[in-house]
Amino acid sequence: MINNLDSMPEILTAQNIADYLQISRRRVYEMFQLHPFAGGIPNFSIGSSKRVYKHDFIDWMATLKFQNPMSKSA
Repeated sequence: MINNLDSMPEILTAQNIADYLQISRRRVYEMFQLHPFAGGIPNFSIGSSKRVYKHDFIDWMATLKFQNPMSKSA
């Protein structure tokens, strides 16, 4: 299980993201289907596999935090 961003690889799989966010891999794939402007996780394909650059994942989380200012910091 991935506990912090520093231990994550530079290119993430759905499983890496699911472990970090403590959600199902299925939910991650559902979020891959959404456009980033609609809250989806930015991703790219390698064949039939989806991958996410770590910096895009970090930016995505920061955007969600900015959009939800009432959420508490960890």
